[in-house]
Amino acid sequence: MNKEELKEKYGKKRIPHEWRKTDWFTTLVVTFFGSGMSPKAPGTMGSLAAAIVAYPMAVLADSLLGQYEAFPIGGNAFAIFISLPFLAAALFFFFAPIPFVNKAMKDTDTEDPGWIVIDEVCGIFTALAFVPSVVIVDCPWVLLFVFGLFRFFDIFKPFGIHRFEKFPGAWGVMADDLLGGLYSGILMGLGLTAYLATL
Repeated sequence: MNKEELKEKYGKKRIPHEWRKTDWFTTLVVTFFGSGMSPKAPGTMGSLAAAIVAYPMAVLADSLLGQYEAFPIGGNAFAIFISLPFLAAALFFFFAPIPFVNKAMKDTDTEDPGWIVIDEVCGIFTALAFVPSVVIVDCPWVLLFVFGLFRFFDIFKPFGIHRFEKFPGAWGVMADDLLGGLYSGILMGLGLTAYLATL
């Protein structure tokens, strides 16, 4: 093999930095401060970044709101708790990025590229909307369960999640992760409620 053939076969592949075709602020938003720029598993990195950010969010929410941070849905014997701050964050991170995601895809002539990870952030926060902040503060390892559950739903897209990808433009990018986060959150909420019922 000549030098060029060796370089082609064994040389490191250059990562196409498609995000450079759009403006810096749009890139900052859709890559969630650069976490989506990871050359390997950008969706996982974006989800992990969101899970990490969630801890100080939970600490702040718990210290400011205390027992008013979450409210129960269901009866006294069996209820799922909804975290108001994370519910607000999930809704914000679903609707606010829509124009930025559309712009990023238009500027780069792509359709749901891996480096757009703001949808994973929305999914993580949606899942955490079913976990009271005090639980996250006292048991930070809960974030690993949420992370794992969400990645499962995000990767395999069961129970009709894949159909939401067919929505037009940014809505399709965001909606499937919102639903994946919803499934993950419901499972987490049910699991926490069942666990608390045994205490």
